[in-house]
Amino acid sequence: MERIAQVQQEQDERATMALDSIRPKLHNGDLIFQTSTSTQSRAIQLATHSPYSHCGILFRRGTEWRVFEAVQPVSETSLAAWVARGKGGQFVVKRLHDAETVLTPATLQRLRAAGEQYRGKSYDLYFGWSDDRIYCSELLWKMYQQATGREIGQLETLRQFDLSHPAVQAKLKERYGNQIPLNERAISPVRMFESPELVTVVQK
Repeated sequence: MERIAQVQQEQDERATMALDSIRPKLHNGDLIFQTSTSTQSRAIQLATHSPYSHCGILFRRGTEWRVFEAVQPVSETSLAAWVARGKGGQFVVKRLHDAETVLTPATLQRLRAAGEQYRGKSYDLYFGWSDDRIYCSELLWKMYQQATGREIGQLETLRQFDLSHPAVQAKLKERYGNQIPLNERAISPVRMFESPELVTVVQK
């Protein structure tokens, strides 16, 4: 256990050093995307035809950048720890193309408040659209929609995803049995990533 903790600390330290150069480029409300190493990540990548399977939103607390995200439960973590958790430590940061005029202090306060109502909620393994449980891109989409009225990324239904791969079908069977909610609304990380509302500010 001590060895595992040491390795994790070393990874976090390397991530912290690598992030030093990008911190000045970050703004509150930026969205950050990565390839997750979770057990469902491959199925998400196959179903959405994208390497990006997880995302969060950046806020600065004091001198530290934090990522607010829907994991189990909805919570926040340091940017360095978040990056270290992703595949290869790679990530992309995106921002509203007109953030300078839209993300005023008052709007950012509304954005934080929109997120706080979900803090502590359970992660939604079933990708439903209710607020009872919530998944990563759903959290970000709803926060921005509630705080700014902007819809970042096109909503789809599950049937619009590519469900043909055996790995995707196996995950669907595991989650839903024979009752797959094909008409359930959903927002995938890649639909947010590709949104014309966003521009790329950092890519590592």
